[in-house]
Amino acid sequence: MTYQVLARKWRPQNFSSLVGQEPIVTALRNALREGRIAQAYLFSGIRGVGKTTAARVLAKALNCEKGPAADPCNECAPCLEITRGADLDVIEVDAATYSKVEQVRELTESLRYGPARDRHKVVVLDEIHRLSRQAFDALLKIVEEPPPHLVFIFATTEIEAVPATILSRCQEFHFRRVPANEVVALLAEISRSEEIQASETALRLIARAGEGSVRDAVALLDQLATFGSGSIADEEAIRLLGGLDTALFSRLLHAILSGDRGAVAATVATVEDEGWDPRHVFGQFLAFCRDALHLAMGGDPGQIDLPGEEAAALAATARAAGYENLLRLLQQLLASEQTVRRSEAGARAVEIAWLRAAELPKLSRIEELLAGVAPASPRAVSLPVPATIRPVSRPAQAAAPEAPASTRPAPAPRPAATLAAPASSASSEPAPAADRLEAFLQEVEKLKQPLAAHLRAAEDLRFADGRLVIVHPPGDPWLAERLERGSNREVLEQALARAWGAGTGFALVGGSGQGSAPAGAPALSTVKLELVETNHPTIQTVLDIFGGRVERVEEHASFPAVRRED
Repeated sequence: MTYQVLARKWRPQNFSSLVGQEPIVTALRNALREGRIAQAYLFSGIRGVGKTTAARVLAKALNCEKGPAADPCNECAPCLEITRGADLDVIEVDAATYSKVEQVRELTESLRYGPARDRHKVVVLDEIHRLSRQAFDALLKIVEEPPPHLVFIFATTEIEAVPATILSRCQEFHFRRVPANEVVALLAEISRSEEIQASETALRLIARAGEGSVRDAVALLDQLATFGSGSIADEEAIRLLGGLDTALFSRLLHAILSGDRGAVAATVATVEDEGWDPRHVFGQFLAFCRDALHLAMGGDPGQIDLPGEEAAALAATARAAGYENLLRLLQQLLASEQTVRRSEAGARAVEIAWLRAAELPKLSRIEELLAGVAPASPRAVSLPVPATIRPVSRPAQAAAPEAPASTRPAPAPRPAATLAAPASSASSEPAPAADRLEAFLQEVEKLKQPLAAHLRAAEDLRFADGRLVIVHPPGDPWLAERLERGSNREVLEQALARAWGAGTGFALVGGSGQGSAPAGAPALSTVKLELVETNHPTIQTVLDIFGGRVERVEEHASFPAVRRED
């Protein structure tokens, strides 16, 4: 007997066998029981989900000798002939090769005659979106007012290409993608009946490769069973379905999470040496990272389409890395997906995308920087994960942005024992007071970060006699000018009230000037610079090189040129 492929052998012959389309099956069965037969039906959905199969089953149910019935008997002459495609009253037309307006007109003329034997004449028009505009117009009249014996069943994978005039005259049924667990159950049933040896992991891989299409999944099962002589090994399923060695993805994920750029580049070289499609590899790595994300959320490793040991290893990696870090990684990779897909240099695009992702461990969270909080230290992770995506630990002072150099003179250099390092001032003030002072500065940073930067630039900052004493460098009125602004004073008062209570005041005093230069520093010459712009980059460069400061700024109407005077 001639071999019949599994996709045809296991094609459903009644509504009960239709997988994953329960709402549509219920609606059609009720219509058959109550005799509420529409003049035209439109079945839409992706390939291989049962559109044409449902159309044939509906045609059999309409014309069954025991019907119209909720399920055809598949034993009478009409049912058997429709199954074989030999019934004269059930016409199946492929619109892709039947799209000309003359052909549609000939079809509509022949449909005016009654059925030869059956109860209804049924026209199954597949891929209806391939009809031309003129062919749709020729079909419109008979679809709107068909003879009582005529039923149209249209099927399409592109419902958006069907004119609204046709849609409005049909009952629409959208066939969804079949869930993977239902496809796995069907594949397991077929494997038992056909004596195919396949593990649940292999069946899940096949169902996933089918992407919701039952026909594609059954065809893949048939192909793999032929390759393995009735047995499907997990490794063969991974390789033949276009999958890659998951150890490669595991190494790549470890390299990205640890910021190991060399390992990332080595992975790209492996992809090129093996001749794999870099775009396909990138897509599969995205799926691998998505599985890791679900495991980090507490998902069951048994539900991941990987062998048991590899799924357990990925679960350990995911839980060590953390949900938030994996989510950030996936967002970065998804942002590069369109670039990778459209790039002519696929390998280079993939390498850049992965290298950019490997920079994530070096970044600080923007929320922490805006709040003026020091980023958290990296979390130690045990094997098998070598590192995690965590912000790099930085001093608290780095979190507060300084005012732009172009809008203020540079402050005088201060000794190390100043506010910038609160711990070093513990000898002059008790630890609780220092903590309260740091809490005050953090409150200022939350309200207005530039003001906090100015306060940290003060020569000294201490709380005494129920008020905050701010000591600015001698001859530097910059901080005083800033604190005279009403908005800055309001921020300062709010932060003082939160740190020490309502009614707390502050005092601004000049410094002694003793901390203007480090001990033992050589004396510097006084240089007078006359420039058109007081914030000229040259001045800033000179101050940075020689550790100088601006003593006095005199405004003049104009200068004809830049000159230097010792």
